[in-house]
Amino acid sequence: MQDQVQDQVREVDVVVVGAGQAGLSSAYHLRRTGFEPERDFVVLDHAPRPGGAWQFRWPSLTYGKVHGMHALPGMELTDADPDRPSSEVVAEYFDAYEHAFDLRVRRPVDVKAVREGDAGRLLVETSDGTWSTRALINATGTWDRPFWPRYPGQETFRGRQLHTAQYAGPQDFAGQRVVVVGGGASGTQHLLEIAPYAAGTTWVTRRPPVFREGPFSEDVGREAVALVEERVRQGLPPRSVVSVTGLPLNDAIRQGIADGVLDRLPMFDRITPDGVEWDDGRRVAADVIVWATGFRAAVDHLAPLRLREPGGGIRIEGTRAAVDPRIHLVGYGPSASTIGANRAGRAAVRDIRRLLTDTPVNPVTPAVAGDPVAVEAAG
Repeated sequence: MQDQVQDQVREVDVVVVGAGQAGLSSAYHLRRTGFEPERDFVVLDHAPRPGGAWQFRWPSLTYGKVHGMHALPGMELTDADPDRPSSEVVAEYFDAYEHAFDLRVRRPVDVKAVREGDAGRLLVETSDGTWSTRALINATGTWDRPFWPRYPGQETFRGRQLHTAQYAGPQDFAGQRVVVVGGGASGTQHLLEIAPYAAGTTWVTRRPPVFREGPFSEDVGREAVALVEERVRQGLPPRSVVSVTGLPLNDAIRQGIADGVLDRLPMFDRITPDGVEWDDGRRVAADVIVWATGFRAAVDHLAPLRLREPGGGIRIEGTRAAVDPRIHLVGYGPSASTIGANRAGRAAVRDIRRLLTDTPVNPVTPAVAGDPVAVEAAG
């Protein structure tokens, strides 16, 4: 039976790849505008369970420490315990969301490649067989593509090296000398957590960190998104929104600066068996190097479509790939934030409906009375 499933090609109008915030938002808007799951669209997710990338976050990242988690459309996240791990809180919320709107996410399914098919359709090759689709929403995020910089001598280091994606909590660093690389939110969070356990910490970044005073206003957010959006319009790899906005100067950050934990050094020039060195003769001994150096977009499965520009990124207009209107990237570049993913999911579905004008799709009435989909659609 499994071989038969692998051999057959199943047809839908839309394939959504990924079931994190961006994928679920897109599936919600498909559902509420009349697309039926499994008949008109399918959601494929390679993770073992609901929760998107959140399910892999370290246990010490409690929900109260999460910056700007925005609810999915149509269903608020309420009464969350701020002291519980965000991996548990968000995974339970996503699970409830999938069931509330009957999104029927298929998992674990690995999408291996997306290729040109016949009659203007796309072929989505997966570990669960091949899907033929008229449009594709790529919502794969970045968690599967941790970025590891390369530095001279890196292979000689006798200690442990790990990336944020492998970080399990501060207890692992008890009594050790730790170098944390990276000027983003993850780097500062790691440092503040590790410092009470470690024998010593050193913070290094390529650029001096920028701390932002005051509230994160809508105007600041719009300006930041506009800068990220301009990069993807030019076909350049997207930068994170936080790289534009800077780090919020909250009480924990202020205390870290006062304690000397967030005393930044410029990037070292080489790694030695015992630590790191600079060309000016400075040395720091280390048992562990933590690379909090961010992630890259997980889009390798789109390579057969040749969407990348000479600048290394995929040029997009809104959410649509500029060279192929069938492909939408949600949660990519300017829509990488949780609220951005919600808005991008709605925009992508609106464009896809226009693309599929020769196949009318009539809105359906949700099966559950009082379902938020029905309330929003009626409004």
